Amino acid sequence: MGRQSDARERLLGAACRLIHSRGYSSIGVAEICVEADVRKGSFYHFFDSKQALTLEVIDAHWAGQRTSWQAILTARAPVEDRLERLFSSQADAQRQTKQSTGVVNGCLLANLALELSNQDETVRTRLRQIFDEQVELVRTALGPTGSPETARAMVAQLEGMVLFAKLGNDPSLLDGVWAQARRLLS
Repeated sequence: MGRQSDARERLLGAACRLIHSRGYSSIGVAEICVEADVRKGSFYHFFDSKQALTLEVIDAHWAGQRTSWQAILTARAPVEDRLERLFSSQADAQRQTKQSTGVVNGCLLANLALELSNQDETVRTRLRQIFDEQVELVRTALGPTGSPETARAMVAQLEGMVLFAKLGNDPSLLDGVWAQARRLLS
């Protein structure tokens, strides 16, 4: 039995880090391979293209986030407490990134949506599906009185404030995000 390679996982991890910190267009396959310590020829063994890798990065990133969103939003607690915890967890992630790297990277999914939505239909479609899923998770948490519009506004409020935190490289801009979002419920 041959030895197992973790090259595919290293490529995914490197691409996720680079795309999250610098964006899609500013990096190439060669740089991803260097970061992952994988030969460029091996890249094409695992992925047909940079786009194919990016789609897998998106799915892997959301898979991790989805687990967290589901755990928070389905917990046995009042809906406002669950939503506040979701907003706080997202703000905390931006604070932790700023503390460890010196920059607020924002949301990988939103960053890609802003960068690629007019350039790559396949990526745009996948990102739209994920944001629709986020909206549905929030709508479900809101219960029978929750509308898709309110859920979408809440996700937009969270994503918008993360964008402002990234733009200002200041996670403290997220300090009042839950108080603002709570007004959407009333």
